[in-house]
Parts: sequence; C-alpha cells; structure tokens
Amino acid sequence: MRMKKAQKEYRNPLAQTFYLGTLGLLLVLPAVGGAYLGNWLDGLIGARSVHWTVTFICLGVVIGVVNVYLFIRD
Repeated sequence: MRMKKAQKEYRNPLAQTFYLGTLGLLLVLPAVGGAYLGNWLDGLIGARSVHWTVTFICLGVVIGVVNVYLFIRD
C-alpha cells in the first residue's frame, strides 16, 4: 500500500525542473513587470527620479512571493 502511494507521488527529474522553473517565473515576472511600469511612469514625469520604479519593483516582489506561496500551498 505504501509503495503504491510512493510510486504515485514520485516526480521524475524533468517534472521537478519544470516545477522549480514555474516557481522562478512566478516570483520574477511581477518584479520585472513592476520595473518596466515604474520606469515608464518615471519617464512620464520627466524628472530624474526612480520613485515609481522602486515602488513597483517592491510591489512586484510582494506579489511574486504571494504567487509562489499560493502555488506551493495547492
């Protein structure tokens, strides 16, 4: 009984690689998107400020962490 359950739950190395890659994308993409959005907003303002860029990078990292948490939890 325990052997059958263990064989069902076994993930091959390729599946584990895809899983880790998905985790990386879930974390990085919101931060990169926030960087682009913040840079665009800073460009609209015209000042040599990085206020929006830093704000949206931080927001993207928080969203990425929440994404990873929700993905792992399920």
